[in-house]
Amino acid sequence: MGKFLRALYLHKRFFLYWSVVVVLFCLAYPFPFLFVVAQLALMVLLGLFFLDVFMLFMLKKGIEAERHLVQQLSLGDENPIRLRITNRYKMPVSLRVIDELPHQLQIRDFEVKLHVAPFEKREIHYVIKPEERGKYIFHAINIYVSSVFKLIERRIIIPAEVEVKVYPSVLQMRKYELQVFSKTAIFQGIKKVRRIGNNNEFEQIRNYVQGDDIRTINWKATSRQNDLMVNQYQEERSQQVYCIIDKGRAMRMPFEQLSLLDYAINSTLTLSNIILRKGDKAGVITFSDKIGAQLHAESKTGQLRKIMDVLYHQQTQFMEANFERLFYSVKTFVKGRSMLLFFTNFESLYAVERNLPLLRKLNQQHLLVVVFFQNTELDKAAHQDAKNVKDVYFKSIAQKMAIEKKLIVQELQKYGIQSILTKPQDLSVNTINKYLEIKSKGMI
Repeated sequence: MGKFLRALYLHKRFFLYWSVVVVLFCLAYPFPFLFVVAQLALMVLLGLFFLDVFMLFMLKKGIEAERHLVQQLSLGDENPIRLRITNRYKMPVSLRVIDELPHQLQIRDFEVKLHVAPFEKREIHYVIKPEERGKYIFHAINIYVSSVFKLIERRIIIPAEVEVKVYPSVLQMRKYELQVFSKTAIFQGIKKVRRIGNNNEFEQIRNYVQGDDIRTINWKATSRQNDLMVNQYQEERSQQVYCIIDKGRAMRMPFEQLSLLDYAINSTLTLSNIILRKGDKAGVITFSDKIGAQLHAESKTGQLRKIMDVLYHQQTQFMEANFERLFYSVKTFVKGRSMLLFFTNFESLYAVERNLPLLRKLNQQHLLVVVFFQNTELDKAAHQDAKNVKDVYFKSIAQKMAIEKKLIVQELQKYGIQSILTKPQDLSVNTINKYLEIKSKGMI
């Protein structure tokens, strides 16, 4: 009985009808002829109530539901979720579906209403956008069923607890992989970079086709074959590329619900996939006040999964990043000349000058590319109209900080250090373009 009562909820329409019956009984004192009407209304209400209870509880499993979602969710992306609802009743019913979503999403008003015909199957589609990495637990599916009378609701709890992990953006990784290796990449923000020089490895001699560079014609082979023949080259492979991620407090800055660290992690996974597809070796180093994860650059099968697992556990720290420890760690950990993509965030020229000697030493031993972020909110403030003295000061400070970011780029260029100053949302595109540019110039 207790289980039955916990599953039974009175519908708001029942209280409306009940109030009408009460009013009729109250009016029966001054108007006795309404007493019979009130009694009749009460019997009809109670009769419909018990009929409604019988109709909804006559089947043990009147409604069935199941949740379909991918095994791993992507950070910062819209991940599709699908609920499949099946009506086992021989009558049409109205449903209120409440899916118990993970607490990290902070969604407390999820409710879908729908009308389902007898034996009909319906699907509910919605998306979630995780804003932090970690384990997400989906709990039960709650369905409130009401008949055509809508006097009561039966609550059906369908156990559907499942744990999924939110990884760095796999959807973004696949998107840019398609853009880089497709002929239409130029229309998607990925630049087609022309190969410069002859730093590429010779692959084979083949017949000339329209569009080939005439400078690659092999005249000796042409004379032997009596047909135009060209040399075909392939890019140098098995070069080491490390993504170094700063986890210090400077990377805690939020942008559109994600931290700068999350953008760096998503970009690292995307770029690592491109690096491995290009035949190079991809590795990862993270640090803050001390060295975090270190993964040797490899091109073996399963390296991308290792990178994904390493990035999954990274969290920002409240400490200042220690560049000296990073330098000595790279010196002992990274063997051979490599390309180092260093994701960090410099807010002032002083911060760069303080660490510039270590950056210069890294650049002497390797090819260093410093990646840091534009503060888009300050850019907006620098271009807005000033309406009072406070706005004038705020606009002046914003313009000064925006100019300082450009001075940082010039300071790094002065010492031959490659750099990328980018908006967070453009990070993946700009880092991929930089990698392709450096590959085409044979700078590694």
